[in-house]
Amino acid sequence: MGKGISIGDTVSITATVRRRVLEDRVSVSIPSYNFPHSIRDTTKVKRGQKIELLGEVTRVDDEKVTVIGEHLGVTVGIEAVKLVEKYRPPKRKKPLVDEVD
Repeated sequence: MGKGISIGDTVSITATVRRRVLEDRVSVSIPSYNFPHSIRDTTKVKRGQKIELLGEVTRVDDEKVTVIGEHLGVTVGIEAVKLVEKYRPPKRKKPLVDEVD
């Protein structure tokens, strides 16, 4: 699932809603992340419902990936993430080196 992931890629993690903590926050369970995680949620999700959390990869180790996003900042196993969009560096319009006459 998570093969071919590199730094800068946009990935998604499927989390399961555990319970509502506050009116605007829910506790979620993230695969291969052994701690409960709380996210801001204004929609009315139910217990046990699966939700997709999007983020950007900032670090890749042998079997671990660190994902930073709007709702999360976690290090999970590489099998827990799905690639959404590959990072494409911007194209240069001017060369880095000045032209010599």
